[in-house]
Amino acid sequence: MSFLLTIAVAVRALLRNKMRASLTVLGIVIGISAVTTMVSVGTSAGQLLQDQLQSIGTNFIVVQPSLEKRRGVQTGGLPSLTDDDAQAIGRECPSVLAYSPLVFGMKPVVRGNTNMQPKEMWGVGVDYLRVAIWDIEAGGFFTERDERAGNCVCVIGHTVVRELFPADNPIGQQLRIGNIPFTVVGVLGKKGASLTGDDQDNVMLMPYSTVLKRLQGSAFSNVSAILVGARSQDLIDTAKAEIQQLLMDRHDIAVGQKPDFEVVTSAQLSELFGRITGIMTALLASIAGISLLVGGVGIMNIMLVSVTERTREIGIRMAVGARGRDIMVQFL
Repeated sequence: MSFLLTIAVAVRALLRNKMRASLTVLGIVIGISAVTTMVSVGTSAGQLLQDQLQSIGTNFIVVQPSLEKRRGVQTGGLPSLTDDDAQAIGRECPSVLAYSPLVFGMKPVVRGNTNMQPKEMWGVGVDYLRVAIWDIEAGGFFTERDERAGNCVCVIGHTVVRELFPADNPIGQQLRIGNIPFTVVGVLGKKGASLTGDDQDNVMLMPYSTVLKRLQGSAFSNVSAILVGARSQDLIDTAKAEIQQLLMDRHDIAVGQKPDFEVVTSAQLSELFGRITGIMTALLASIAGISLLVGGVGIMNIMLVSVTERTREIGIRMAVGARGRDIMVQFL
C-alpha cells in the first residue's frame, strides 16, 4: 500500500471518529501549552526579579545585624550595628563611595483630618539616594545639618502625596508623625509597584538621627542596617572585604569567631534570586509535565481502544498483503 493511500485511509478513520480525534488533539495541545506556559512564567519572573535588582544598582552592599549568639547573648535583640560603624565604613574603607545608616520607624502620619500609614518609613543618611539610585522629583533632600541636628524634615513618595496632599503642593507643608510636626522638603521620583505588588511609592524618608531621637526616643545609636555603595562594580568584593575586616576589629571579634553582623552584596542577592527562580521554574515545569503525562495517558487509552475495536479490519488488511509498517503508519 502506498504512503498516500495509507494517509487517506487514516484521514477517513479520523473523520468517522471526530469526537475521539478532537479529544486526542486537545490532550496534546493542553499538555504542550501547559509546559510552555509554566516555563515562560518562571523565566519571566526571574527576569523581572533581575531587572528590579538592576534598577537599584549593581554595586551596593547591605550590612545587617546577625542573629548569631555571641558570648551567650542573642545579638538579634538589639541591633549590633551603630551610627559610628556606618561613619567608620565611609571614613576608613577606600573602596566605598557612599553609605547610609537605615533605621526603621513606623508611626501613623496625619495631616488635618486625614491619616495614613506609609508602607515603609525609614530614617536614612544624606547619601541614601546615591546608593539606592533614586531621584528627587520636587524639592530637595535633607542636608547634613538636618542630620546632625535631628531636624524634623521628611521626603515622601507619590502615594503619600496623593493621600495627604491631593490638591496641594506638599513642599514646605507640615504633617504630623506620632504627634510631632514634620516639614516636607522633597518628593521622590515615581517607582510604581514592585514584583510582589508592593507600592514602592508608599514611602517616607527622614534623617536617621531624627528617627532615633524624636520618634524612638532612644539613647542608643544602634541602626537597623547600613546600605553601602562601592565605587564600582569591580570593587564590590574589595569593599565587602574592607567592611568585614573593619567591623571585626571594631566589634572585637577574633579570627574564627562568628561575627555579629552580615555583609551581603548585590551579586549575592542576584545569585540568590537566580536560584529561587530556577527552583520555581523547575517546579512549574514539573507540574506542567504532569499535565502532559496525564494527556499522554489519555491519548494512549484512546489509541488502545482504536486498535482494539479495529482488530478485524487489521486482520483483513494483513490478509490481503498489508505489512506491519503500513498498519503502524495508519494509526500513527
